Amino acid sequence: EVQLVESGGGLVQAGESLRLSCTASGFTLADYAVAWFRQAPGKGRERVSCISTDGRTYYVNSIKGRFTTSSDNAKNTVYLHMNRLKPADTDLYYCAAARDCIATTWDEYDGWGQGTQVPGSS
Repeated sequence: EVQLVESGGGLVQAGESLRLSCTASGFTLADYAVAWFRQAPGKGRERVSCISTDGRTYYVNSIKGRFTTSSDNAKNTVYLHMNRLKPADTDLYYCAAARDCIATTWDEYDGWGQGTQVPGSS
């Protein structure tokens, strides 16, 4: 079985920063491309970022320059650093794994956790 657990979400205000963590169990995360998705109420899941097995990263245009994804293989963890948060960033964030970052839609990924909430309120 593959399973990812998201953590790090919480109350934030516009302009603040937050780091989300995605930790794998049951498999080695470094063997997969890992993407962060976010889902606003009533909407589908949007891929925010992806980090490939060779370290290449990809970002949705709306967050370029503000978010950074990175990995720590020793911790079997992928991070999403979110900086200068905007109200539009208020979502439920998930991470998931795929063979390659060529995969851009949610149905191409596995290992979904319960997500971590970034409510954007205080």
